[in-house]
Amino acid sequence: MENFRRVLVHLSKENSWPQRGKFQQSIVGHFCAASQDSLMVNCGLNQDQFLISDTEFAGSTQVLLQRPPFCPIKHLSDVQAASLPVETRDRGVDVGVAILLQSACRKVLLTRRSKNLSIFPNLWVPPGGHIEPGEQLLDAGLRELQEEMGLCLQNGEFSWQTLALWESVYPPMLSRGLPKRHHVVVYLLLLSPENHQQLQVRFKPDEAEVSAYAWLEPQILASVAAAEDGAGDTKKVADGLPPVVRITELQHSSAKTAVIPTATFLNTAPLQGKDVERVSTGTKFALRLWLSTLAPQTE
Repeated sequence: MENFRRVLVHLSKENSWPQRGKFQQSIVGHFCAASQDSLMVNCGLNQDQFLISDTEFAGSTQVLLQRPPFCPIKHLSDVQAASLPVETRDRGVDVGVAILLQSACRKVLLTRRSKNLSIFPNLWVPPGGHIEPGEQLLDAGLRELQEEMGLCLQNGEFSWQTLALWESVYPPMLSRGLPKRHHVVVYLLLLSPENHQQLQVRFKPDEAEVSAYAWLEPQILASVAAAEDGAGDTKKVADGLPPVVRITELQHSSAKTAVIPTATFLNTAPLQGKDVERVSTGTKFALRLWLSTLAPQTE
């Protein structure tokens, strides 16, 4: 019965009848050659199904869908797929929403996931989570923003757009084990007319979800977005960047200002062994697209 309580990815290719995406099936790979990792698709919610199609349909939005070149599902062999537990294979592909919140001073909010979370612990990401049945994408994102950060935004307090879709798998590399979770994450960009200080005074973060948060400026985020995962090395801090970044850490219902090395945000996903504190690969993808939206303002 679990599947009926979750919004799952459904796929339609060449106007075929929508079919539920399989856990062990690459969503990107369903539409393009194995050598490709991105393409433009049409997507939208349809009766608690998140439909992705290569053709337009009523209420759809055209966006970029991308996966990392090291996506575990992409490289999963038939033998490995067959060895997945039945309950995993039967999960389907979940849908998540992540909110890239930009303040009036063009800073973006990132949060560090609690080290106790079952997937992607201790990684820096935007606020976000699953869509509940009956919700629209924006409603789900706003609910997650309120649940994780205590920030309630009402209609009229922001403008927004859909940035892109990201195919996310945990663990993020086959070298760390077989896939346990498979998502398509919808990144939404919210533009607030308030500065980050005005927004922050309204925060009431949930320590079960968030262990820290930070407002980062475009200069730092450009370096973060350029630190590509999969190469196995860590990008050095570029000249002109501050050596440390100011964050707010949460512990025992209190918040305190701290600093961490800028290099922490530039860490890349190690090819082997335990993961490190870093910005998630999907977040870097979304930040690259966000930076492109700033170009007209800069000009």
